[in-house]
Amino acid sequence: MPQPQRPQRGPQGRQGGGSRGGPRRRRRQFDDDNKTPLMWVPKTQLGRLVKSGEITTMSDALKTGLPLREAEIVDILLPDVVDEVIDVKMVQRMTDSGRRVRFVITVAVGNSDGFVGLGQSKGKEVGMSIKRAIENAKINIIEIRRGCGSWECRCGTPHTVPFQVTGKSGSVEVTFKPAPRGIGLATGDVAKKILKLAGVADCWGFTEGKTKTVVNYAKSVFNALMKNAEMRITESEITKLGILKGSIAMAPPASVAASAPPAPPAGTPQPSEG
Repeated sequence: MPQPQRPQRGPQGRQGGGSRGGPRRRRRQFDDDNKTPLMWVPKTQLGRLVKSGEITTMSDALKTGLPLREAEIVDILLPDVVDEVIDVKMVQRMTDSGRRVRFVITVAVGNSDGFVGLGQSKGKEVGMSIKRAIENAKINIIEIRRGCGSWECRCGTPHTVPFQVTGKSGSVEVTFKPAPRGIGLATGDVAKKILKLAGVADCWGFTEGKTKTVVNYAKSVFNALMKNAEMRITESEITKLGILKGSIAMAPPASVAASAPPAPPAGTPQPSEG
């Protein structure tokens, strides 16, 4: 009696057409700088506007009011953005099958020129969790205001926070006050990392609560910077404090332009020395 032949597995079965499951996921191909995908297909309206070239700056993208849901938008509009891991925490859970270990990653991103973001992610592997946390931080990126709000300075350059702001997360409450030029960042280590990524050079920092909780400390700093970006200010205050929102390269401070003396008309005789 002839024996039934077993079905042979060919190359089709390994690529998703056989009995070993569906098709496998393909890895995204990146360009030379390993930031922007070569074949990025935007899925949101903001992404389509950025890829078509209608929006060329991050400030214009945030002013549209459209939700930012794709990290590739930040990679295109802010190519010089950098990231820094704030905290890596290991979480263990005991189950029937054994001990399950997961990692919670907190990452901050920024271009050191008015844009900063904070994101979190958790997973079984540290590398993949860091990558997802960076993408979440890019999606949460904000545009902050800088100026010269210290009464001891009045230099008119955007080097510190223009006014006092307070942020809170859990038991940690942090307050930032304007500092004169040259003071530096008189804050904790966690706040110093985030403020450097935001582009703030001088600042006084005051904290309350359990600042050893690094995650709450970082969230309170980011909450204060969000209030800095959302606070309503008048045109006179913008001119007086030299407030600039976003990148310095995009627009000079209004106070510097206002304080410059007007050029004399042509043909006006210049006063002689002596």
